Amino acid sequence: MGRKGSVVTLLDGGSLGSLSDNGPPRDVVFEDFYAAHFRPLSIQLFAYTGDMATAQDMVQEAFCRALARWKRVAAMDDPAAWVRRVAWNLATSRWRRTRVAAQFARRQREEHVAAPSPDRVALAQALSTLPAQQRRAVILHYLADLPIGDIARQEGVAEGTVKSWLHRGRIALAAQLTDKENYRG
Repeated sequence: MGRKGSVVTLLDGGSLGSLSDNGPPRDVVFEDFYAAHFRPLSIQLFAYTGDMATAQDMVQEAFCRALARWKRVAAMDDPAAWVRRVAWNLATSRWRRTRVAAQFARRQREEHVAAPSPDRVALAQALSTLPAQQRRAVILHYLADLPIGDIARQEGVAEGTVKSWLHRGRIALAAQLTDKENYRG
C-alpha cells in the first residue's frame, strides 16, 4: 500500500487485507467493505467533529445510504470515497443545523431583568395619569433628552406651548410622587 493506505492501516490498528483506499474489489460484499472502512472513516469524522458518537452516527448513516444503493456504489471507482463524502456532508449539515439552532436559541432566550424599583413603578403610574400631550413632552424632554425646540417642531406647536406642558406635567408629577404630608404645593 502507498502512504495513504499506511495511514488508514495504522488508524485501523491492523491490515485491511486486499482492500485498498481505492475501494474494494468488485466481488467484495457490503459487510466486508463496512468492516474495513467503518473505523478509519469514524476516526476521520471524529477529527472533524470532535465528538466520537457524532462521528460514528454520521459514518453509520453514510453506510446506510451506501447499502440502499450498494450495486451502484460498488460499481464506482472508489466506493470508500463516496461513503466518505456522504459522511462529511452529513457532518457539515449537522454542524450547520446546530449553529442555526444555537443562533435561534440565543435570539429567543428570555432575558431576566431585575424587577422595577418602587420609584420606577410610581413614576410610570404617575406618568400614565398625565394628559397625552404633557406626558409626551415630559418623556421627550427628560427621558429622551430632546430640547424644547425639537419637541415643539415634532409636535407642531410653539415652544411656549411645550414649556407650558412641561411646567404643568412637573407640577402634576410632583403632586403624585411627593408624600401628601410633606408636599405643601
